Amino acid sequence: MSRQRGLSMPRGLPLRRGVARAAQAAAGQATMLGYLSGWRAVRLLPEKQAYAVFERLADEVYRRRGAGVLRLRANLHRVRPDLDGPDLEELTHTAVRSYLRYWCDSFRLPTWSVEDVVRRTRTVGEHHVRDAHAQGRGVVVPLPHMANWDWAGAWACATGMPLATVAERLRPERLYDEFVAYRSTLGMEILPLTGGEATLPRLEEWARAGGLVCLLADRDLSRTGVGVRLCGAPARIPRGPALLARRTGAPLVPVTLHYEGRDLTITFHPPVPHADGADGLVQMTQAVADAFSGALREHPEDWHMMQKVFVEDLPAAR
Repeated sequence: MSRQRGLSMPRGLPLRRGVARAAQAAAGQATMLGYLSGWRAVRLLPEKQAYAVFERLADEVYRRRGAGVLRLRANLHRVRPDLDGPDLEELTHTAVRSYLRYWCDSFRLPTWSVEDVVRRTRTVGEHHVRDAHAQGRGVVVPLPHMANWDWAGAWACATGMPLATVAERLRPERLYDEFVAYRSTLGMEILPLTGGEATLPRLEEWARAGGLVCLLADRDLSRTGVGVRLCGAPARIPRGPALLARRTGAPLVPVTLHYEGRDLTITFHPPVPHADGADGLVQMTQAVADAFSGALREHPEDWHMMQKVFVEDLPAAR
């Protein structure tokens, strides 16, 4: 990660400098040194001051307009093609702030009480998962990189719905281990995307036992994704959630997230009907993309997608 320069931070306070290091690490996809050195500092600093540091760094990251910010801007333009010029720049700037807020939230989440997590979480359509869970049925939940998915997972665990999910393996290994340990403290079962046992059988077992399976599903990491239309543009997203739901008989319930002030809103969309065959898998995955599309258009500022998603941006071999 390149160091962020030219950012004025409060002087003479090691605690705030630790927060600054953590924020800089987050902005650069979390290098181990910055991430680990700032982890505790972010939790110790008063909430208002911690978020102020992350917001100031977000402004600096946006000003520098690195590759991630430019990719985010391009993705947002596909979501909101009606915006251009200053309006698109304002949206991009707001989205960068939302992304850095995600990191500050996540660093601080382990210090929140269960009551705080529940109090600050709003839900829409919660019955789509709650009813199935009460009947002992597993639920497969695909969701995009919106607002704070760790917070949503913490809420699910805090309200009696333990979940399993898959995490991309980070380098160095110690950083990945820290992420797994952190999410485990929130009550999540974490499986590595690569470098471990096959994930699908373990996820099947979890769903068949009545558990919640949450999978980030707006970017294809496996190169076996399904072609869909996302916000009207061709894209590729994972087929895994639809495949898992169909194989286990679990409801497929897309979830989207957005911030409302200091709170998080989780929207549970109606279950996607199961459909047979290869065409049915595409149909189910498109229905997931449709749920995502509506939320992305309504709350584009909370989509933290700084990688290529849309087909026109992917290498020809894809």
